Amino acid sequence: MRTLSPANDRPEAPGDVRPTTVGAKARTGVSFFTVATTAVTAAFISAASGRAGKIAQRHGMGTAPLLLLGWVLAAAMMAALWLLQRARRDAGVVDVGWAAGLGLLAILYAAAGGGDPLRRVLVAVMAGAWSLRLTWHLLAERILGKPEDRRYQTLRARWGRRAQARFFLFFQVQAVADVVLSLPFLVAMRGGVALGAAGIAGVTVWVVAVLGEALADAQLARFRADPANRGTTCRIGLWRASRHPNYFFEWLHWWSYVLLAAGSPGWWLALIGPALMLYFLLKVTGIPATEAQAVLSGPDYAEYQRTTSAFIPWFPKRQGTGVRGPGSGNDIVR
Repeated sequence: MRTLSPANDRPEAPGDVRPTTVGAKARTGVSFFTVATTAVTAAFISAASGRAGKIAQRHGMGTAPLLLLGWVLAAAMMAALWLLQRARRDAGVVDVGWAAGLGLLAILYAAAGGGDPLRRVLVAVMAGAWSLRLTWHLLAERILGKPEDRRYQTLRARWGRRAQARFFLFFQVQAVADVVLSLPFLVAMRGGVALGAAGIAGVTVWVVAVLGEALADAQLARFRADPANRGTTCRIGLWRASRHPNYFFEWLHWWSYVLLAAGSPGWWLALIGPALMLYFLLKVTGIPATEAQAVLSGPDYAEYQRTTSAFIPWFPKRQGTGVRGPGSGNDIVR
């Protein structure tokens, strides 16, 4: 998960040594195993969600039972992913599971929940598309052919013999987080038939947020792919205006469901999404965990912290001053 677990926008530190004990051929096999297992797990949960949706509609399942069913399915998926990490010693699959789980829960709610069918489909498509993009990004950037994230390596070493039991609990916490964060989907699906101005604004915010997050991820990936940038801090594109633009747009994305939920019963429950995301991004394992690692890269990142907004994109400070301006900021360090 990008917020309840280690972040994905850390700069590379000078002398960053990554495990290379697995050969290229072995990594290819593991990658295929990862993709196959993830696909089978997602297919199983999706099929189970569809079947559960038919049963829920037939028996008039209410909100609480629907959320309980969602938790059971999310917990089952996380248990399967825990077995996968146990086999390949890579707990990073929990991030993939968190992102995929939210999309699958949105599909379940659309199939089994109440509200206008077209609105349910709209919210499911929005949440599903966001989930699919983020799931693939995490899979490609963190899992396929990659060693385990350094932070998970640290936890594994720190926990020692208790690592597997604690990782199981950690994976199950992500399942609970999925259910809590899926509440905005459920509330937004139960709005009125017509979208109205708030609903149209919600769709607009979603488009801007998803495109912004995708652009930030792509810019960082392109920067990292250039060997000349090794040991330097990314300051290109959106990363010039914010140290964590992908986090900002991810948080902005959750406001789209608040706007879609406007006027529906219990609309305020949709605020759980942006509120929780903001808390975890700013205070727990989003920005704090990322920057705790980033500062180890040397004085370049310290200067980046001094001149660049931590979260909301804004004009960078001029070098040597505390003033921000449109023509300020550092050039890309190479």
